[in-house]
Amino acid sequence: MSGKRGNGEGSIYPYRNSFAAYVWVDTPDGKRKRKYVYGKTRDEVHDKWLNLHMEAKRGPVATRHRTLSTFLSYWLAEIVKPNLAPLTYISYEGSVRLYINPHLGTKRIDKLTVRDVREWINKLAATCQCCAQGKDAKRRPAVQRCCAIGECCETHPSRRVVQAARDALRAALTHAVTEEEISKNVASLVKVPKPRRRKIKPWSVAEAGRFLADCADRGDHLFAAWMLVLCLGLRRGEVLGLTWKSIDFDAGELYVDHQIQRAGRQILHRETKTEESDDFLPLPVLCVKALRMRRAQQIGDRKAAGELWQDISELVFTTKYGTPIEPGNLTRMFALRARRAGIRVIPLRNTRHTCSSLLVALKVHPKIAQRILRHSQIAMTMEVYAEASEEEVRAAIGKLSDAMGGTG
Repeated sequence: MSGKRGNGEGSIYPYRNSFAAYVWVDTPDGKRKRKYVYGKTRDEVHDKWLNLHMEAKRGPVATRHRTLSTFLSYWLAEIVKPNLAPLTYISYEGSVRLYINPHLGTKRIDKLTVRDVREWINKLAATCQCCAQGKDAKRRPAVQRCCAIGECCETHPSRRVVQAARDALRAALTHAVTEEEISKNVASLVKVPKPRRRKIKPWSVAEAGRFLADCADRGDHLFAAWMLVLCLGLRRGEVLGLTWKSIDFDAGELYVDHQIQRAGRQILHRETKTEESDDFLPLPVLCVKALRMRRAQQIGDRKAAGELWQDISELVFTTKYGTPIEPGNLTRMFALRARRAGIRVIPLRNTRHTCSSLLVALKVHPKIAQRILRHSQIAMTMEVYAEASEEEVRAAIGKLSDAMGGTG
């Protein structure tokens, strides 16, 4: 084909033994600039030129594109960290650093394709992370035991890890679309296998009662915590984040609005995940008694610690020096006490399912159970709709307390 330009192709021209073309576009920052396309033949460039014209008519077009790694650094620092929860930032940052950047970081963000993402996910699932991250190589030569000495341990990432990495990339590219840096989110077009969760059978009313009775007999300083977990379905972080100001002994109410979280090297006392999680919950008599016992125990701990006492948030559950309890330690203490009571061990997070089962077993109305468990939607509890009054909520929790050996 000759180098002569066709009608309407004034911006297509020969360039370094091939062809190039440009279109005047409006950039995301409001400036007017040329955007170039290249190809080996005039027909190839003409097709790209037409597509660029169509893209320019739809809206702003970026003329310079960052690599995926550069964009992800900007996204983490300027979008995720200031606006999302600390744990979300830590999760996204880990996925970017360990799984996304090593494979896709050098690619231009506008050149990333669905095929690139699919191949990356398949490769990630089949890659030993001990080899990829040099875990064994970081050990002292005397204690290296697998990949560093040529015996791959085949530590492949789980489905949950792969899904989290894809979700992080999808979230980042969604923002890139919002900022008009790219036109579509290719990560959202790639499906990943859903992780399968092992179902845990919750404790029965009898098992929960035996657990609480054993803790009460031993004078467990966390007895009140276990009561709140099993009777009200409080989450681990919510129990540890309770302050004395949130408890009204006279009214018999508890206000849940804060939680304790481990975020990297910090323990944070922060707001609960959503506004739906914040609520006033009526306290059964047994829980009030347990909390009064806990307050007496803490006063004793404060006197014994003297100047070493460090509680500045007036937390209900602390160490003997007034510092927040590590969330992971509460999980381990729960398992230890279950074994001590001779009861099968279930994860602490599954106590919410235990509470749900107990409420159902006690024939508590689903809407009342929704109020107690603070589910945002009734579908999370049951496909039933009804109204719950304060008196009904108190009666439901009172029945649960009675089933566990309480008096109220």
